[in-house]
Amino acid sequence: MRQSKYLQQLEPLHHIPFFTADDAVKLDVPRHALAYLVKKGDLERLYPGAYRFSIYEPEVEFQWENLALVAASISDGVICLISALYYHDLTDQVMREIWIAVPHESYPPKRPNTRIVRMRNIELGKMKVSIGEYNVQIFDKERCVIDAFRYLSKEISIKALQRYLQGTADRPDLKKLGAYAKALRVNITPYILAYTT
Repeated sequence: MRQSKYLQQLEPLHHIPFFTADDAVKLDVPRHALAYLVKKGDLERLYPGAYRFSIYEPEVEFQWENLALVAASISDGVICLISALYYHDLTDQVMREIWIAVPHESYPPKRPNTRIVRMRNIELGKMKVSIGEYNVQIFDKERCVIDAFRYLSKEISIKALQRYLQGTADRPDLKKLGAYAKALRVNITPYILAYTT
């Protein structure tokens, strides 16, 4: 009887992608009740402190669901590197794990199958996108290319730059790319010259 009361109290959270234990506490549902509702099968525990109703059906394409969920669950996280390159169609790499950048001074949270990268200057090139019902932060194409040269192999970086310069959907913004390279202290001029001459 008491547990069904808790389910009724959680009803306002029924139609959202996930909620936190703190959200539940605000609705007068104690944390121990969440554990019981997970055990009973009414709720699904996504990560430590994050839940959703078991019957919830995400409105996002299957290939993007984990990426969107992880990114949305880390409030100051930004989709970066392989995940962002993949999203922007700047790589052929398979997204085997989710890459999320967090501010350098923050404590990186743990998520399954996720690589957390602590970065300085995290505001540069950050943009908001909607993936299904999730609103997430991701680095723009220019920041992705520059970060590839900072953190990934030359092969991946050069391929990303080539795809960026081909710019089938958007025209490349070399001024913006150069400004990001300068701000992040990456010399990509030789690669641009090699590709464009």
